[in-house]
Amino acid sequence: MAFEAILFDCDGVLVDSEKIYVEVEREHLARIGLHYELKDYMDRFQGLVANDFWAALDLDHQALGKGALPETFGPELDAATLERITRELAAIAGIKELLDAHSGPRAVASSSRLERLIQKLQHTGLHSYFEPHIYSGEQVDKGKPAPDLFLFAADNLGVTPAATLVVEDSVNGVRAGLAAGMTVWGFVGGGHCHAGHADQLLAAGAHRVVDSHDDLAALLLHQPA
Repeated sequence: MAFEAILFDCDGVLVDSEKIYVEVEREHLARIGLHYELKDYMDRFQGLVANDFWAALDLDHQALGKGALPETFGPELDAATLERITRELAAIAGIKELLDAHSGPRAVASSSRLERLIQKLQHTGLHSYFEPHIYSGEQVDKGKPAPDLFLFAADNLGVTPAATLVVEDSVNGVRAGLAAGMTVWGFVGGGHCHAGHADQLLAAGAHRVVDSHDDLAALLLHQPA
């Protein structure tokens, strides 16, 4: 079928930021006694909206008998993350070529805070490809894996959920797209993707998995009418 629109996650799909977030977060969490294996960390937290992420960390910290997260932890983590993002962030290879070639309706639907989301898109030269259809988990009641964000984006685009494609790199994002009644393709072309990542997305229900934007472009540009 031909899709009416495409909804892209941002981190790990449009920009190669997920590897930065994961490295900085795990490093800072270890300093306060929260140690996570990489796979477990990705399974639990990737794709979560900020409020849900912080709530889960707070519960884990309390479970260690240490009380709430230190008040300085959030600001310190934000500062360290922003420094790395500013210095290292780049668009994922092939995304600009795909967007240049595909002229249909599209939007960004990301769990990132809206201000940070816009900054990342501007920094990597992707903002103009999507503006004004840039949507954050802050704008809906429930973040991924709930369907709210994808449904919100589709409504603003004026497209039918059943005829909309979601491109996601996280299990939570895949589940959100499926809950919205959309077709979901997993993306494993980001620097954070590990052996078995594709299998995890397929197990979560992704209809197929692509490993680069070149492959994604080939599929999209050869859709049946």
